[in-house]
Amino acid sequence: MEIRPIQANNNKAIAVLIRSVFIDMGVPKKGTAYEDKELDNMYETYLGERSVYYLVLDENKILGGAGISPLKDEATSVCELQKMYFSPKIRGKGLGFKVIQKCLNFAKINEFTLCYIETTPIMHAAQRLYKKVGFNYIAKPLGNTGHSSCSIWMTKSLI
Repeated sequence: MEIRPIQANNNKAIAVLIRSVFIDMGVPKKGTAYEDKELDNMYETYLGERSVYYLVLDENKILGGAGISPLKDEATSVCELQKMYFSPKIRGKGLGFKVIQKCLNFAKINEFTLCYIETTPIMHAAQRLYKKVGFNYIAKPLGNTGHSSCSIWMTKSLI
């Protein structure tokens, strides 16, 4: 398995993968990343300052990914762990943990002090993973993601 930053020619494959995870898991499409216009242009989206999107590949086949970017409408010290989705083929193999660590290291290097993530109540395995790496539940959302169907909010101090 390889973990590397997204490239321009990866846009279609990661969008297809992410949307398939939503469908497979029964995650709402409305009010989630499924509707994000950035989903079809991930490479361009993560070219922004202090942003990165990592892919997990096996023999050049994209099997997952996650990214870090400044949290919209929040302090410049707050980032968001974004669009973390994996094919069922690689879930439970420790790759999510590795990708999160890579994302959090990037966040620290880029002087973020708090990392935010949001998810849906049905994504139990994801929540367990976030807890494992030190995220804690918070009472209300931060920033302005536009994800009204995501009612689980968590943060992790990067200091």
